[in-house]
Amino acid sequence: MKKKVGFNLRSICGEHVIVAEGKENIDISMNETSAYLWEAIEDKEFTAETLADLLLEQYEVEYNIAYKDCLELIVKWEEAGIIEP
Repeated sequence: MKKKVGFNLRSICGEHVIVAEGKENIDISMNETSAYLWEAIEDKEFTAETLADLLLEQYEVEYNIAYKDCLELIVKWEEAGIIEP
């Protein structure tokens, strides 16, 4: 997977928001953790394992929990149309 071109993370009124540039018109709010992951995968291919490893580097969390959460996050990002295979 990788981020779709044209979707950028912005800080708006203290909230992390994915903003589409160009003809796409979508705004997606992110919490601090998902914003961290979004920035960490800039211009990189990633999987749920990649994201889980990033979480382990940043937070004290068990791998199984991080991996499950990352699978769910990927589904949300796919549904929002901000990542591509």
